[in-house]
Amino acid sequence: MVITYDGVESIKITQGDLTVALNPISKDSKIKGTSFGSDIVMISANHPDLNGSESATRKDREPFVIKGPGEYEVKGIFIKGFESKTVYGGTEKINTVYVFEIDSMRIAYFGAISEKELSSELKEAMGEIDIVIVPIGGGEVLNPSDAYKLSIKREPKIIIPIHFDKVGEKNSLKDFLEEAGDESSKAVDKLTIKRKDIADKSGEVVVLKSSN
Repeated sequence: MVITYDGVESIKITQGDLTVALNPISKDSKIKGTSFGSDIVMISANHPDLNGSESATRKDREPFVIKGPGEYEVKGIFIKGFESKTVYGGTEKINTVYVFEIDSMRIAYFGAISEKELSSELKEAMGEIDIVIVPIGGGEVLNPSDAYKLSIKREPKIIIPIHFDKVGEKNSLKDFLEEAGDESSKAVDKLTIKRKDIADKSGEVVVLKSSN
């Protein structure tokens, strides 16, 4: 499995012939994103910075687009979407936390969440998580301290921070790494990982460079 970052909250995950897009940046956004074809698109909240399904459309076919809470099965991938809240764009709205499994690794994508705590129902439903992807920019989403606390409670093997470049607090990534006690962490172009690679990890922070 390969994970790359396109800025704001846009994540691309590839495994073999499968490509999954998480909160791709819309062409209507003021922020420039990268277009790439995908099979599955998950959108956590309705805002141009996050809902660019058209930016993740292949020329020969449309992706399966998920825009909210529920249970889904697409191309052998089981996806659960859980309702949370965000104030992204200045108004409170639904944000969907997605949990899914690829290559025997369970991923939790928090989207544009602004809530410091998850409901007990959501915590129980999420189960054990291997990889957490969490916004850390502050303002309309979690700040670095709250983002780290929320993430580490899930006891993940790996934490991937997003939403720290071009938007949010100026030093949010630095602050997040200090919270994690991992100030020496260096950004990488992509995360290439298999199940066996995470066996001995516990809360390791992986910073991905934005591709734009």
